[in-house]
Amino acid sequence: MKKVQLILSLFVLTFIFGCSNDNNDINLDAIDNPTNISALMTIKQDNTGKVTILPRGEGITQYEIYFGDTTTSPAFVNPGETIDHNYAEGVYQVKIVGVTLNGKRSETIQPLTVSYLAPTDLVPTIAQVPGNNMAITVQASANLETYFQVYFGDVPNEVPTNFMQGEVITHTYAATGTYQVIIVALSGGAATTQTTQSVTISNPILLPVDFESATLNYAFSNFGGANTVVANNPAVGASNTSAKVARLTKNSGSEVWAGSFLELGVPIDFSTLKKIKMKVFSPQAGITIKMKLENLTNSNINTEVDVTNTVANNWEEVTFDFTGVNNANNYQRVVVFFNFGNSGTGLNYYFDDIQLTSGLPIVTLPLTFESSALTYTFTDFGGATASVANNPDATGLNTSAKVGKLIKGNASQVWAGSFIELGTPINFATQQKIKMKVWSPQAGIIVKMKLENLGNSAINTELDATTTVANGWEELTYNFTGIVNSNNYQRVVVFFNFGVAGTGSSYYFDDIKLSN
Repeated sequence: MKKVQLILSLFVLTFIFGCSNDNNDINLDAIDNPTNISALMTIKQDNTGKVTILPRGEGITQYEIYFGDTTTSPAFVNPGETIDHNYAEGVYQVKIVGVTLNGKRSETIQPLTVSYLAPTDLVPTIAQVPGNNMAITVQASANLETYFQVYFGDVPNEVPTNFMQGEVITHTYAATGTYQVIIVALSGGAATTQTTQSVTISNPILLPVDFESATLNYAFSNFGGANTVVANNPAVGASNTSAKVARLTKNSGSEVWAGSFLELGVPIDFSTLKKIKMKVFSPQAGITIKMKLENLTNSNINTEVDVTNTVANNWEEVTFDFTGVNNANNYQRVVVFFNFGNSGTGLNYYFDDIQLTSGLPIVTLPLTFESSALTYTFTDFGGATASVANNPDATGLNTSAKVGKLIKGNASQVWAGSFIELGTPINFATQQKIKMKVWSPQAGIIVKMKLENLGNSAINTELDATTTVANGWEELTYNFTGIVNSNNYQRVVVFFNFGVAGTGSSYYFDDIKLSN
């Protein structure tokens, strides 16, 4: 290529001189070697490694630039012009060759140091994962960075996790504690910028207490000869579907006041609900079950309530009425006593699902819409309207008198639906499917069920099922296998003919229940 350019240059010169004076001869041998060769090299300060090279010299018709990196072929530059080249961080020997019209050459080698600036304005964002006290998310932004690394601080000789700006990294800790999370912004070279944030992972026990968590430490304190541990449910059934419960053993000869207590992460909030309910399983009926609440730092600040159970060898729900309790006393320790007033005989007593309650009947699964004591409150959206109604077809699969009815109004949104909030979270410990009977005027429509956390609707999960029957009842099954029970799903949302705008059709649903 350079020979072609040189020949063209000679041709142009010969043509010019030939036109001006055909008798003048050009002595190319008289042209001296190039002199004063150098280069002005400007490095762009944006960590791209972009270098602009302006070669300089005297008596030169063309320059050859050898970049000194892995690039093997030179770049050709005319006098007065520049060439751009991207370098990795490092030190390079850049060779500039000047060539005259007659092909004479001179060269110089000029050192070039490319170093990247440390990233600036590093802003990390660390947040707890909703519904999982043991997990955090990490993301970061910075200027002049190539990518990021994060050290979560929970294992020795940790290998960092790489991530890009805009990417969110999730990490789950195995244990509670305080960890130093280090976020490093890398420049693409040696320069880095880092920041450290202290992250405290706590997994406090809070009401409601259901003993199902694999990460919570249910640390019972025992006294008087009693001993309490988390154990398998001795009678899984409709009254208590939980897999895990608490078992209090009142050992032989233990004190009449033997019992155990749990300490909560925060004081019980009695501002709206004044009662506590608890499921109990006892080998005897007619025993006194005492619940005592204490201030965490001063046990003399306490209150207690007794109840008497009525069922032997099965689960029942008892309610402790703390109406009039002083909420400012900050009761944070829950103490339980079984068969209070009698010495222990080695019997086992079980308890589960300790939670605040109004004491009134609550809406819970299974949802049958038959109770006259319950208020079934639907919240509608997108143009749908739900209510309790008479069964339009009380035959075959569903002979119930009352059912849920959803009208998807004309031109309502494709996502129109309605939800009902349960009094307690759904317990998926042993059963992870939900069945629902539906009646639709059309077959082949999508019926979506969505479950949401009551306090944070961003914690949710949803499944679709498709009807196969028109103008008749059928039962749909939603398989939530693998669902995170600790997410406390308490809102049940239903959508009929999801994805299609409403036409005024009525849809019916009933008997929403857990199933295997």
